[in-house]
Amino acid sequence: MARIAVLHKDKCNPTGCGDHLCIKLCPINRTGADCITKGSDKKPFIDESLCTGCGICVNRCPFGAISVINLPEELKEEPIHRYGKNGFALFSLPSPVFGKVTGIIGKNGIGKSTAIKILAGVLRPNLNNTDMPAEKDQKKSYDKLVEFFKGTEKQVFFEQVRDNKIRTMYKPQNVDLIPKNAKGKVRDLLKRADEKDVFDEVIQTLGLGNVLDNDITNVSGGELQRIAIAATVMRKAELYIFDEPTSYLDIKQRFIVSRFIRDLADENTAVMVIEHDLVALDYMADIINIMYGKPGVFGIVSQPKSARTGINIYLDGYMKEENVRFRDHMIRFDIRPPVEETRSNILTEWQRMSKKLGGFNLSADKGNLFKNEILGVIGENGIGKTSFVKMLAGMLKPDSGEPGVQTSLSYKPQYLDADSDDLVCNVLKEAVQNNSNDIVGPLELKPLLLKRLNELSGGELQRVAIAEALARDAKLILLDEPSAYLDVEQRLVLSKVLSNFASTRDVGVMVVDHDLVFLDYLSHRLLVFEGEPAVKGHAGEPLSMEQGMNALLKEVNITLRREALSGRPRINKSGSQKDKEQKSSGKYYYT
Repeated sequence: MARIAVLHKDKCNPTGCGDHLCIKLCPINRTGADCITKGSDKKPFIDESLCTGCGICVNRCPFGAISVINLPEELKEEPIHRYGKNGFALFSLPSPVFGKVTGIIGKNGIGKSTAIKILAGVLRPNLNNTDMPAEKDQKKSYDKLVEFFKGTEKQVFFEQVRDNKIRTMYKPQNVDLIPKNAKGKVRDLLKRADEKDVFDEVIQTLGLGNVLDNDITNVSGGELQRIAIAATVMRKAELYIFDEPTSYLDIKQRFIVSRFIRDLADENTAVMVIEHDLVALDYMADIINIMYGKPGVFGIVSQPKSARTGINIYLDGYMKEENVRFRDHMIRFDIRPPVEETRSNILTEWQRMSKKLGGFNLSADKGNLFKNEILGVIGENGIGKTSFVKMLAGMLKPDSGEPGVQTSLSYKPQYLDADSDDLVCNVLKEAVQNNSNDIVGPLELKPLLLKRLNELSGGELQRVAIAEALARDAKLILLDEPSAYLDVEQRLVLSKVLSNFASTRDVGVMVVDHDLVFLDYLSHRLLVFEGEPAVKGHAGEPLSMEQGMNALLKEVNITLRREALSGRPRINKSGSQKDKEQKSSGKYYYT
């Protein structure tokens, strides 16, 4: 297979293009052959064996519904799974390694979840035979996989799975669906999952003691995530798979969960993780598989690399061994110079204030935000970050003191409304008219403009909400957890969008988030929240990046160094010489 043609059926509108424009324009069709024809669903079907890759249908389709890609010459095998004719194709799979944590990194829509669902036995692959339904008999399905991967490590793995020598436990990505499929109190659900008699140990490690008597429908996203991880680990298995285990978690919980997952691997146990938080992934993983290709079209799994090398290669965008460049630019982390901190450059100020919310007490010292500045806001969940931002936005009135924000502002909330059937182009009308080059283009929103909000994925909805907030006529932009649902590259692209936006206009941006790499990449200063979740929270005055990171990292007892090649922050191994040196000097954050 040298060429792959994919029809994005959600974008295809045969009536809107004048009755199958692609069929009329195809030069192979004009010779009398049937390269593009009408399928049974009235949508076009492209015969890949006849397609020459001329690009006419791709370029002329008004809805961007067709992708025709020439695959790398080195790619000889057939796809392991394809979502129907002219559908997404996945080539090969990552390999579990006993005693190691294997990390998987790649863009959204590149096949990461599909790959691990196959490994977990959740999805039966069709081995590129889209005319035949997936094999229903489990043993026969594994027999076909053994034959498909004959002569490789995966042959041995699927033989052992088929022969019941390897049992797999899988923590899915969408933990918010758990309450729809499970009923009862958290304690009862986890007790039923506890096959290894580790209930007390896991509950204590993951900090779930205070939610055990809650109904599963009455817990937060972060609590659901930790409950799902606990239920997965409590079951007996030789392979544990975690799809985005740090989503919804705060910075402290991310380190706890990362350490917990890392410690699962031993000579009898393999672990696999999909993760977009580079610091957490680097901390968990021993091995990295890069997945590359074109989102929504095809995905390829690289050869395994060491964690350090793999992440550096991913940021570099070029794999020397495979001779593949999957990104046209390198990603580097540069120390951001401080903005001009003068009285005349202050955009807005807030005064000392406090607010009582039920049994929770929030207080904040006075502070300010400068023009052209991005202020990162960080701290544990349930400590008042969102409530503080809402007070600045005028959505909550403080009990004492005044926010003092005397400028126009735009607010993107933490939780997004996905129920609207409004078209994206209507929501982003101002952005399309005024910010096509600096917001709509970089955030890759043009393909979404004719979709409805309730049709969008979490990452698509997030990018639309960010663009809507940035396009408003405001001097202060408040973004609550904008990196949620975004992949690594989208987070770094967003960092550049926000940096360019703040530096080219007299605006200030305040970003609440938990991804250290994301905040390190874009922030000029940090506002650090301290306290006790659900009891009290306090925000001091904004600090320099070094002061803020030191305060945060000291609290979680972790030190960060910088990777020499890319400049990205990396966690030092606890008790290592570098870790001891930085702690003794009080420099938990290495600039």
